[in-house]
Amino acid sequence: MLHESWSAAATGAFGAFCVGRGGPTLLQEPSPDSANPPVRGNEAGASVASPIDMTAGATRSREQSAGCGLYVHVPYCRRKCGYCDFYSVPVHDRPVERLVAAISAELDRRLAECVLPVHTIYIGGGTPTILPVEALGSLLHALRPVVATHRPVEFTVEANPGTVDERRAAVLVDAGVTRVSLGAQSFIPAELATLDREHAPADLTRSVATLRAAGIRQINLDLIFGIPDQTPASWSASLKQVLDAGVEHLACYGLTYEPGTPLTERLARGEVTRCPESLEADMYEQAMDFLPAHGFDQYEISNFARPGSQCRHNLLYWHNEPYLGVGPSAAGCVGRRRYRNVEDVDEYLTSLEAGRLAEEEVELLDDEMLMHELLLMQLRLTEGLAVEVFRQRTGMDPLQLLQEPLGRLTTLGLLTVGTTHVALTRAGRLLADRVILELVRACPPGVRH
Repeated sequence: MLHESWSAAATGAFGAFCVGRGGPTLLQEPSPDSANPPVRGNEAGASVASPIDMTAGATRSREQSAGCGLYVHVPYCRRKCGYCDFYSVPVHDRPVERLVAAISAELDRRLAECVLPVHTIYIGGGTPTILPVEALGSLLHALRPVVATHRPVEFTVEANPGTVDERRAAVLVDAGVTRVSLGAQSFIPAELATLDREHAPADLTRSVATLRAAGIRQINLDLIFGIPDQTPASWSASLKQVLDAGVEHLACYGLTYEPGTPLTERLARGEVTRCPESLEADMYEQAMDFLPAHGFDQYEISNFARPGSQCRHNLLYWHNEPYLGVGPSAAGCVGRRRYRNVEDVDEYLTSLEAGRLAEEEVELLDDEMLMHELLLMQLRLTEGLAVEVFRQRTGMDPLQLLQEPLGRLTTLGLLTVGTTHVALTRAGRLLADRVILELVRACPPGVRH
């Protein structure tokens, strides 16, 4: 998730460190493009069926002032796309109302145990808008008290083109949704077919028009580059269609081949050909040239926005702020306690209906892990790693701690190092995974302050 919609096989440029749908991930060697948090079991020693201290290890006053994000995972979709390895299941004959009730129950419990104000809400999946209108309304109704009490600055719902009609759009607006993220992926029919996407480019145009008519003023599109048989010309055509669509935000991801997905199996059988790395790099640079020239600022490795339209929820992840995750497979992290829910709808329902949380894995972040996370997440941002934030949260000065690799990577033209921020250069963004991993490896093991 990682996120804009964080499509399963679409991380940042060239497998750069990603944000999962349920929140940011601490990526461990040798899997720098993993999409799920590597939780190491119940290290905290807490029973997952008992009340939990959501502020364990936190500097309480600082996080209270920051607030938190709320992510809700709806794992249902019409059918799974060939490149996707996020947890999702076909909606056919699934217990939709039971899932909505269970999510509502978990939401109540998480909010009761968390002292932080909710600043952003993001409902992802799966495809939340695949739910029947009544079930979608019930889910959004469960969030009404959050909207009324916390007055979040942003409320996003993911949707696929073709699943947004006038009734659903009206339900979204009535619930206070301010932003919709559409999984476009491409405007080229042959590329959509390669990705096993069901919609046609015309569906996207209709979806945007329907959302605008209903009153949604902030719309994101996801695009994927590096698709088999994609060319610079076809990629350019998709980028130009973004301008025609008139949206405020665009997320561009390089396609990756995740183990066990149909697309990876097709690759192994020789039915598709992987895009050459040099061509993928050219396409990424196309986006970095074209989009800013047409009013989209690049504020993160994969994300571009018109002024004032950055995704506030994902910025919360990249700034290492706390977040709650609700729903099957969702992850959350408040204070230094991170958890991930079970990746199984039936097990999730059984736990919640028995009055238990459905946490599958739990960990407490130590100082070394926290340093890694700050590097992994903040260096994705165009502004880079905030030196003072690193100092405040770890007690260490990154300019001193990482002096040798910072100097070497700066000499290579991959980083800029200032008194307030350390940031990737344009060349560094092309090699973001390698650059960040080198800095992570340079952090002293087992450090304590």
